[in-house]
Amino acid sequence: MNNRKKKVADAALKLFQEKGIQQTSIQDIIDSANISKGTFYNYFSSKNDCIAEILEDLRYEASQRRVALQLGKDEKDRDIFIEQISLYFKLQEESNLHRLFEAILHSNETELKKLVLQHRVYDIEWLTSRVIEVFGEEIRDFAFEGVVLYTGMLQHLLFVKRITNNTYDLQQVIDVSLSYLEMILQTMLTSGVSLLNHSAIDQLRTHVNKRVIKLEEIFEYGEQLQQQHHFDEEQQDLYEVIINELKRKRIRKAVLLPLLKPFQLSFDKSKLEAQSHIFTNMIWYYLQTK
Repeated sequence: MNNRKKKVADAALKLFQEKGIQQTSIQDIIDSANISKGTFYNYFSSKNDCIAEILEDLRYEASQRRVALQLGKDEKDRDIFIEQISLYFKLQEESNLHRLFEAILHSNETELKKLVLQHRVYDIEWLTSRVIEVFGEEIRDFAFEGVVLYTGMLQHLLFVKRITNNTYDLQQVIDVSLSYLEMILQTMLTSGVSLLNHSAIDQLRTHVNKRVIKLEEIFEYGEQLQQQHHFDEEQQDLYEVIINELKRKRIRKAVLLPLLKPFQLSFDKSKLEAQSHIFTNMIWYYLQTK
C-alpha cells in the first residue's frame, strides 16, 4: 500500500473505530482524509474494500516481519517464536484493531465477518506449523488442537488485562502461555486423547471459505482413496453403497448419513485416517446444500 493510499486507509480506520463501520460513510472518509471522491474510488471500490485492504495490509506486514525475524535463525528457537507471536498483537494494539474486529463481528456485514474469520484461520495455520517446528514432529497430530486452546487462552488473558487496565509485559504473557501449551501437548501426547479430529482444520477452512462442494470432487477424492489403499470387505461395501446413493437422482439423506461414521471409523488408526475424515466431511457439507 503506497503512502497516499495508506493515509486514506489510516483516516478510515480511525473513523471506523470512533463511529463504527455502519455509521461511517464514504463521504466521512473523504472529508477526514481531505481527498476527492474520485481519489477514494481510485484506491478502493467500496467501504468494505477499504476495510479488507486494511486487514490484508496488517496480515502482510506481520508475515513479512515474522519471516525477517526467523531468517537465518534456528527454527526451534523459542525466543524467536515468542517475538513472532508478539508482533501481530503489537500491530493490533498500535492500531487498536481489536476494536475494528469487534465492530465487524457485531455488524451485519457478512463478507467482512468472513474476512476476519479467514485471518484467524491463517493465524491458526501459521501457529500450528511453527508449534510443530519448535516443539517437535512427535506432537504433529495434536498441534492444531493445542493451538486452538493456546490462542483462546492468550486472547482471554490479554482481554482481561486490557479491560482491567493492568500493565503487562506482552512477551512474558506469551512465554508463560507457551509453557502451558507445552504441558497441554505433553498430556495429549501421553494420553493419546484429542477433541478435534485430523480434518478439523479442513472443516474450518471449508466453513470460512464457504466453498461449494461438487459431486465430481467427492467421486474423484473417493477414487484417490481406493488407489492409495486396498479396501477390506467392510470398507468396500460401505464405499459402494455411499457412492451409489450419491449417484441417485434423489439422494436419501436418511440412508446416506448413517453410513458416514462407520466408513470413517473403519479407517481408524490407519495411514488414511485423516483422508477418510476429509472424504466423509466433503459428503456431509455437500448434503447441507441439498
